[in-house]
Amino acid sequence: MSVDLASELWSEIKRYINEIDREEAAEVYINVLIDNDVDAEEIRTAFRGDSEIKRALQTYLDDEEEEEEEDDEEYDNW
Repeated sequence: MSVDLASELWSEIKRYINEIDREEAAEVYINVLIDNDVDAEEIRTAFRGDSEIKRALQTYLDDEEEEEEEDDEEYDNW
């Protein structure tokens, strides 16, 4: 599936998701895209107008960065 199609799908289905649940839904959506080898930059470009997806992507990237730092610290402690 192309990232542009994923963006169109998100635009359509998010209308049916309660606003309270959209943040979590966006996080799950980002994880599915990343798990299917969609690059973060492609996501950022395709979803540039969507605040929920932007926040979810940033959270994902921040978590990945923290995980890498923890791995580096763990390796340094050997």
